[in-house]
Amino acid sequence: MNTKEKILHKALELFNEKGYNNITTRHIAADLGMSAGNLHYHFKHSEDIIKILFAELTLRMDELLNKMKKIENKTLEDLYKLTFSTSEIFYSYRFIFINFVDILKKIPEINSHYEEIHVNRKEEFQLIFSGLQKNNILQKDIPDFIMDSLVQQIFIVADNWLTHNRLILKLNKKKALHHYTILQMNLFYPYLNKEQQKLYEQQYIQ
Repeated sequence: MNTKEKILHKALELFNEKGYNNITTRHIAADLGMSAGNLHYHFKHSEDIIKILFAELTLRMDELLNKMKKIENKTLEDLYKLTFSTSEIFYSYRFIFINFVDILKKIPEINSHYEEIHVNRKEEFQLIFSGLQKNNILQKDIPDFIMDSLVQQIFIVADNWLTHNRLILKLNKKKALHHYTILQMNLFYPYLNKEQQKLYEQQYIQ
């Protein structure tokens, strides 16, 4: 791991632990045992670090969704893995979601990028759901307006569950990932075919 990678790794750790608004480049440098000048040689401002971490988050989600889209015969298990893996990735960059409004206000580039991502993600999820309908996992007669609402509901929960956990449930990582993955999966339940609903209850509801 080179110096730049060490800085990014430590920054992510500190942002997640103490919050975006409570950590500066000097805090990161001190925790790494390096001078602020050495850190600033690689990153002049904490915003520069945030941009790269956000790009990492976006890339990991791109890879996950591309993998899901390539699966021809999608199953309920594939949907669960997608939901769990998304929650896992989001947890790894949880400070972004917990401090999302502040970050978007302070870094316009991320704000505009997020708007583009939102549009692209909507199209990607609709494509994935079409595949699930094709494979008789989701019902085929779901109205378009319901499908659009479902996508929006998923985005709302996915982007905000970390804040809810921080404020309300305060679950550790393992319990939080399980709880909120099931919470998101439950959004799909009314739209699963009957046999898939039974399978879902048997495998995921205890």
